[in-house]
Amino acid sequence: MAATIPKAPYAEDPAKSRGRKVAEAESETRTPFARDRDRIIHATAFRRLKEKTQVFVAHEGDHFRTRLTHSLEVAQIARSLATALGLDADLAETIALAHDLGHPPFGHAGEDELQVQMQGFGGFDHNVQTFRVLTKLERRYPRFEGLNLTWETLEGVIKHNGPVTDKLDRPSWSAIGEFDAEYDLRLGTWASAEAQVAALADDIAYNNHDVDDGVQAGLFNLDELRGIPLIGPHVASAAADYPDCDAGILRLEAVRRMIGAMVADVLAETRRRAQADKVGSPEEVRVLDHALVAFSRDMVEDLSALRAFLMERMYRHWRVNRTRSQARRILAEMFLLFLAEPDVLPSEWYARAQARDEAGRARLVCDYIAGMTDRFAIEEHRKLFNLDSLN
Repeated sequence: MAATIPKAPYAEDPAKSRGRKVAEAESETRTPFARDRDRIIHATAFRRLKEKTQVFVAHEGDHFRTRLTHSLEVAQIARSLATALGLDADLAETIALAHDLGHPPFGHAGEDELQVQMQGFGGFDHNVQTFRVLTKLERRYPRFEGLNLTWETLEGVIKHNGPVTDKLDRPSWSAIGEFDAEYDLRLGTWASAEAQVAALADDIAYNNHDVDDGVQAGLFNLDELRGIPLIGPHVASAAADYPDCDAGILRLEAVRRMIGAMVADVLAETRRRAQADKVGSPEEVRVLDHALVAFSRDMVEDLSALRAFLMERMYRHWRVNRTRSQARRILAEMFLLFLAEPDVLPSEWYARAQARDEAGRARLVCDYIAGMTDRFAIEEHRKLFNLDSLN
């Protein structure tokens, strides 16, 4: 049995949480951060992630990652990293589970199209949309909009990649500025070490599963990966250790080793930084002039080379480009129709559109589309634009 890792002095303490925007009695069975996690898991937006995609659209195969499986992988890695570093694993897991709730259907293609359609109407940003889901759009409680999560979770969701004050002048970030004016999230500082862990876990998860999905999709093969930094050595070592192994198992073993190497690198670099900076409290994490949780310089260089390969061979592959093109047309046509003819929206959405100006209606249409799954968007588009669906 592994030894118990002592709590780091810069770990967040749930007993010292800054609380919630709307005060609530504490749970008798869960810490505030664990309670946040459970609220996210029960959220409608979380369930919808099962048919929102990363790179491949839902109908292209059942074995490719979705936003849900990605979020679960990120949460698992975040929890492991947090535990190894002596941090609060519940908080790291909670932020990891929440981080993709604002993504629209069809992955980055959907986000790109909503950004185009929302020009002139306040813009669109998936990180801001995630925050709006958590603080406004989820409606499950009689006393407040959103999930009323703890200060530490909300801070981690919006700042997991670092301070965000430089983004506040963007129209798409106006919702963050408005919320912050009522409930200060200290947008100019770093977030907790747990939030930073969630951000690095996201990087680890998507780089590894994109390699896995790319090979499964036939966009490249294991031999082509041998010369790519980071993944190449693990393909070679796995093949050397198991020369008669099935190619599918070999792929999984190489990816498993790459995850292990990236996790080990984050642990070593974070411990080095914590010691060098003499970090002794959560507050000292926030006021550093750089991230505490990070990859080493060598790992950053290797990751850059891997991402360049994936960009060329996967994200810009003609098959993926065709899917992106179809997805963008679907969302563009629905957006323009709903904006011009809001009476074709479902009745509850149409009712909410009645008292709004054009910008307000555009935001409502954007929220409706952003909440769709891939399958629902495809089916909704078919019903709206295919005459056969009327029979």
